[in-house]
Amino acid sequence: MDRGALEKLRIEAHKQPACTDAAVATFEAYVNPSEITLSYELEYDSAQGAGTTGSRMEFKRIKPGDLTLSFFLDGTGASGKPLDVQKKIAEFQRVTEYNGDIHRPNYLRVAWGKLTVKRCVLKSASIAYKMFKPDGTPMRAVITATFTDSVDDQTRVAMANDKSSDLTHTRVVKAGDTLPGLCTEVYGDPRHYIHVAAANRLDDFRCLVPGTRLVFPPLEK
Repeated sequence: MDRGALEKLRIEAHKQPACTDAAVATFEAYVNPSEITLSYELEYDSAQGAGTTGSRMEFKRIKPGDLTLSFFLDGTGASGKPLDVQKKIAEFQRVTEYNGDIHRPNYLRVAWGKLTVKRCVLKSASIAYKMFKPDGTPMRAVITATFTDSVDDQTRVAMANDKSSDLTHTRVVKAGDTLPGLCTEVYGDPRHYIHVAAANRLDDFRCLVPGTRLVFPPLEK
């Protein structure tokens, strides 16, 4: 791709939660957002012991995070790019709408340049019309949309626990490290060393070279 080319933020609609299938519809921003808001919330159990005035904030879980974007649509021609505001809004609604094939709204994939790809669903949206022709045709509008994570519960719980065997881990070998010992640290079981040795293409798992980065893949269910 031309390094000088302007890359537009896009939202892809998918039928599968992982968004690995072909997109059924795509919305591309007319003007890239000037602000992106990411929000997340941690949930704690504020249990209070008998006879105490304070409470222990015991971590429970990480709630799904939100992504808020605003899309400016200008059909006045001032930018030099013609746009039918109503058609662009319909395009956004088509991407985020209810999908009868899967009996629910589409799963969404939001991507823009180096922005981390986000798998999500539409949580809420509002459309503010800013300017009209004499016949009532909208000339400018702003779509404000909030998307929420659609990561499955199992993965979210694993992300809250950096020692979970459900996620890929990496370790840099230190002097004295052994593969069974590292497997015990990551998986809680040294017997997975054969699996890890194969994943890293180790010819001799007994001789680990300090400074080597090893990958510990998720355990198969």
